[in-house]
Amino acid sequence: MDKATIARYGDELYNALRSRTPVDPLTSREPGITIDDAYHISLHLLNRRLADGERVIGKKIGVTSKAVMDMLNVRQPDFGYLTDRMVFNEGQTVPLAALLQPRAEGEIAFILKRDLTGPGVTSAAVLAATECVMPCFEIVDSRIRDWKIKIQDTVADNASSGLFVLGDAAVSPRKVDLALAGMVLEKNGEIVGTGAGAASVGSPLNAVAWLANTLGAFGIPLKAGEVILSGSLAALVPVVPGDAMRVTIGGIGGCSVKFI
Repeated sequence: MDKATIARYGDELYNALRSRTPVDPLTSREPGITIDDAYHISLHLLNRRLADGERVIGKKIGVTSKAVMDMLNVRQPDFGYLTDRMVFNEGQTVPLAALLQPRAEGEIAFILKRDLTGPGVTSAAVLAATECVMPCFEIVDSRIRDWKIKIQDTVADNASSGLFVLGDAAVSPRKVDLALAGMVLEKNGEIVGTGAGAASVGSPLNAVAWLANTLGAFGIPLKAGEVILSGSLAALVPVVPGDAMRVTIGGIGGCSVKFI
């Protein structure tokens, strides 16, 4: 895909983000689009956002669990960028007005204390580089009409990122078995999902190692101080204004959010 076409689709997704107007799947209009093309479109979209004054504060891994792969018919992980305008903290209400078709997922967030640069990053290296882990929600969203996405569509659309909410606790990853950590997801007081750390490609540590190695191929490090969202541990849950949700992760803590 040539640079002009990449820029055109990146601009289209940027305008969809700002105007809350969905677009048709890129894959329906560009059958030959590759994942590499899609990442270049995503980078153009990011650069448009940075030009507006947004600042990258981390990265996210998407499509890590079988439940999400089955729901979205996507068969491999992807990544996107987190900015300072996307983050909320425990106890804050989250406005959905800026989103199109939001869905919530419970995850484990990593806060790094030193850089990780692939290739060759192992799960042990991720553990050594992590300051703490936190429970969190990612509120995913898609600028692609009706979530009709293939892997190239979600990659181009910043891995279908919307917002994220960090929870009320931060613990050392060396004090909890992240693969066995159980998760309970509640919506309006009812349990709507359960899972465990192993749902994220065997362990959230494996997911972050995958991200470091994948980004390393693009010359992009995971940086000290960044927030890394390690992927959903259960199926995505649609949300609307008025919904209240809580995720509890064994050995780590909880995260609550109210949507308006």
